[in-house]
Amino acid sequence: MTQESAAHPPGPSDPLPDLTAEQLDTLHRIGRRWSNVTRPPREWRDALPVDPDVGDYPARHQIRPPRYERFVTVSELGGKARADQVSKVTALASTSTGRVGSRVRRVLLGPALKSTALVRERMRKLVALPVLSSDALSSVAYGPEAMLTILVLAGVAGLALSLPIALTIMLMMLAVGLSYRQTIRAYPNGGGSYIVTSDNLGRVPGLVAAGGLMVDYVLTVAVSIAAGVAAVTSAVPSLGGAAVPLGLGAIALLLAGNLRGVRQAGLLFAAPTYLFVLSVAGVIIVGLVEAARQGFPPPSQPQVNATTGVTLFLIMRAFTSGATAMTGIEAISNAVPAFKPVEWRNARTSLTWVVFTLLALFGGIMALVLLTGTLPRPNETVLSQLARNSFGTGFLYVVVQASTAAILFLAANTAYNDFPRVLSLLARDHHAPRPFMRMGDRLAYSNGILLLTIAATLIFVAFDGRTTALIPLYAVGVFLAFTLSQSGMVVHWWRTRGRHWRKSLTFNALGACMCAIVFVTAAIAKFTAGAWVALLAVALFVLLALRIRAHYDEVGRALRLRPQSATLPGNTVPAPLCPPKEPPPEPRPAGTEDTWEEEEAEETPEEIHHLSVVAVETLDLANIRALAYAASLQQPVLAVHLSPTDEEAERMTRYWEHWGNHLPLEVVVCPYRTIIAPLVDYVEALHEQRPDLTITVILPELVTSRRWHRLLHDRMAFRLRHALRERPKIVVTTVPFHV
Repeated sequence: MTQESAAHPPGPSDPLPDLTAEQLDTLHRIGRRWSNVTRPPREWRDALPVDPDVGDYPARHQIRPPRYERFVTVSELGGKARADQVSKVTALASTSTGRVGSRVRRVLLGPALKSTALVRERMRKLVALPVLSSDALSSVAYGPEAMLTILVLAGVAGLALSLPIALTIMLMMLAVGLSYRQTIRAYPNGGGSYIVTSDNLGRVPGLVAAGGLMVDYVLTVAVSIAAGVAAVTSAVPSLGGAAVPLGLGAIALLLAGNLRGVRQAGLLFAAPTYLFVLSVAGVIIVGLVEAARQGFPPPSQPQVNATTGVTLFLIMRAFTSGATAMTGIEAISNAVPAFKPVEWRNARTSLTWVVFTLLALFGGIMALVLLTGTLPRPNETVLSQLARNSFGTGFLYVVVQASTAAILFLAANTAYNDFPRVLSLLARDHHAPRPFMRMGDRLAYSNGILLLTIAATLIFVAFDGRTTALIPLYAVGVFLAFTLSQSGMVVHWWRTRGRHWRKSLTFNALGACMCAIVFVTAAIAKFTAGAWVALLAVALFVLLALRIRAHYDEVGRALRLRPQSATLPGNTVPAPLCPPKEPPPEPRPAGTEDTWEEEEAEETPEEIHHLSVVAVETLDLANIRALAYAASLQQPVLAVHLSPTDEEAERMTRYWEHWGNHLPLEVVVCPYRTIIAPLVDYVEALHEQRPDLTITVILPELVTSRRWHRLLHDRMAFRLRHALRERPKIVVTTVPFHV
């Protein structure tokens, strides 16, 4: 991650990188060498046989009125006249399945959005707060219960430690929240763990932080959905056998909502979050008022049988399980560009509200647990028991359970906001495939959303939708990212030493230490329970990201405009755009060839010497059209025919002479009735004779109007292209013949 890439948030233009000053200078010098082999732009335009101005895309009349100007209609270039001309072809080419799929897509996702609508797709605080905090706030539904589930193993002695452990977790929430406020101030364009760590600690630590986040986001979806299903089955036990189908349905809902775009997802998911906060607050207030009315009587001692003693290992496990309530705090700092201006100020305000709301809900639930002596049960969650104690089994209890299930389902939406964004940043830095940089019709990173959905679905199904089985994998990745991010902020303040840098450094150092303690504790205490899976996933992610970067670096070196390519010897006098009269240069002696990068360094027309090879099967209209196309290029043409027998070779020769022998023909006898391998060998043999030649293999291709008809014809063009595409300076093209 460089300062330049972190200077602006992700956008639709990210797949189009800028040229450096050196590359622009090289491009200018290459262009000057074209000056004598091209015409002025006006002459070229006048000489064209067609009018290149075919209208806007989309046509101006297709854009909706100003109120709806972010929506566009996608149709063919060229306006109504062209649309009328191609209507018959379109009717033949499109299928009923394709038309139905397109309509369903538009109904589910809505019309396409203009790129300029990206700013309008940002969220105001009232919408961003529930969207980006649903993961953090919803964790109070399973964080306290996860802690109690471990402590109850030690009986009454273990449960006595629930208060100090809960207070320690709340102190960590406050410290980490304040630390991320400093992160937002230092990185107003988005300061997620990947950006901060890469900028201050280096590439590999940044990838480790990104790996932790990727694992955490996938598990966030799986854990949140599993906990949401548990809330539903607690209220309706008869649905216990349908946990996995319920979870898959919730994931499908999240997928559809997020593919519609950030703004649509925010409006859809805001109400359940606010309802959850109000309903849980109601449970806490009613429970505390009832306890105060009774004079805060001591809770009855629970009847539990200890299966283990109080050990440091047990305390560590309980602490890390309860600390899962902190997950999601980073989401706002990572999604600062999703806010309306002023982005960083709105993000800091939202983070403050999230932290204090989280502290109030977590502390209130733990207070009720201690006052009522509530313990985890196999078939009912702790929050469900508390709601039943406060409201009975009436309407308000149903509201609490419904809102809990809704926010747990939608808590995964935080991951859907941040996972694709972090993946796009990785792709922008060439650590992930480039398609993850592209935005879909609705200005959402659709490829990243689909990848997250697939990964979370597989994990959810593999663990049978059980929260207790997924929790051990959960805290390791997120606290690894927290630790590296806060450590990077310490380095940042130490380097910059701006205003109040000592105070900011102290906050971030405290947050880094606390997160490091949780990470080490979780890695040790939960290693055999599944934490090793998360650690292995992070390591594999880093290795894969480095391999992807190495590949992109190799491709970049091959494609980069190089200064030496603009001053190649022997090119001081540009040649005209026609076949040279003098013979081409002699082939270089064996062993003196440059690498493939240098062989293909041809940026001007006079550096390219052509040979067109037409593979002729028989003399029918399709093959003759391919020959005519090759001859029209006014470059040397060689026709080659692969014959299974000598008799067929003689017959083809007679046909060729009868045609007029207008082009040279080479007949290759292939007694083993194969085509691709001999043709590849033949083309490679030609290339070995003249490595300086660019050989274009031209094939006729039969194009049918119905897809199933393609099964009735061979795919020689596709197979040949696949066989030759790794060979340098060999081009495979097809001449379609439509039937």
